[in-house]
Amino acid sequence: MQKRQQPGRRTVLGAAALGAGAAVFAAAGQADAADRTNPAGRTPAGPTPTGTAGRPRQLPVPFVIGHRGASGYRPEHTFGSYQLALDMGADVIEAGDLVPTKDGHLVCRHEPDISATTDVADHREFAGRKATKTVDGKKITGWFTEDFTLAELKTLRAKERIPDVRQHNTLYNGHWEIATFEEVLQWAEREGRRRGRPVWIYPETKHPTYFRKLGLGIEEPLAKLLRRYGRHTAHAPNLLQSFEPSSLRRLSELGVKCPKVVLLDEPSVRPWDFVESGDPRTTADLLKPEGLKWIAGFAQGIGPWLPQIIAQDDKGRLGKPTTLVRDAHAAGLFLTPYTVRNENNFLPLDFRVGGNPGDYGNSLAYFKALYATGIDGLFSDNPDTAVLAAEEFRRH
Repeated sequence: MQKRQQPGRRTVLGAAALGAGAAVFAAAGQADAADRTNPAGRTPAGPTPTGTAGRPRQLPVPFVIGHRGASGYRPEHTFGSYQLALDMGADVIEAGDLVPTKDGHLVCRHEPDISATTDVADHREFAGRKATKTVDGKKITGWFTEDFTLAELKTLRAKERIPDVRQHNTLYNGHWEIATFEEVLQWAEREGRRRGRPVWIYPETKHPTYFRKLGLGIEEPLAKLLRRYGRHTAHAPNLLQSFEPSSLRRLSELGVKCPKVVLLDEPSVRPWDFVESGDPRTTADLLKPEGLKWIAGFAQGIGPWLPQIIAQDDKGRLGKPTTLVRDAHAAGLFLTPYTVRNENNFLPLDFRVGGNPGDYGNSLAYFKALYATGIDGLFSDNPDTAVLAAEEFRRH
């Protein structure tokens, strides 16, 4: 899951000013303590924010979500990435930004355009599939999953999406094929039996209105698969997320009862299903207490963009925590903001170290500042760093 404009990316670089991050960490305070079951076998879960009734009680607080697996170390949405995130101790694996194939299978890719995440451009037999399409109002040229059968997609191999920043990940280009969501469910079952505890996953329905208009609705095959593997109940070990609230409501109508999370874009953006239906509300409206109350009528959580938790100025320096955590918890919603990455290129200015955008900054301090606001969980490309920060946060 990622905001379309790549959240947290800044072009301005500078030296780290860690004092500001430390001040935010100290000022934000820690949430009230309460015991929780910790299926990962780590330090017992710490604070449980007041009012987060929808948060699964089996997960620690804060819980760590491996963003597209451990995509800081392996090409995203591959079994190499998912397995590494699990082995690193992530509590939940974002195994699946779900997009359909031409023949109706759900596969795990960040977007329907697979130009940057597979070797499709190297396959001469698919040269004629390149197309320009309008997805949620934006023109995109590339190769799209809905123009391929599953058998055809299985001939492709995954590659690193941002090789200029993560050159080391290119070592694994060509190693893994595109995973189907059913294969993810089978993997989670195997790993759950091996570990003696459920493997939590966090799939997202991608561009559901766009695909529904193509006759390739995502929710029906998703609900069918969840029922087949017993993951459709309220206590099943998965969370479901979407930028389009109507997609989550449709899943509920299909009998899927597991917790649902509304993803939130930049404040000025309208969810695409709102655009299609004529709903004038923007993300800014949904961030208000009345908007959060509306979300709580059909979902249990929200997935905000990081600056909606702790504001940043126009240069990318961290400011003060907003009231969103307090407001969401008051509405009974849990929060899982996105996405912290270790590289300078993705960190607030205060946490960058040196001038190389691909070098690691002080992401540990940024994690702790975010945890201190009382969030319930956090997406990271680097789940090992997120786990370490969560353990240190709980100890203090």
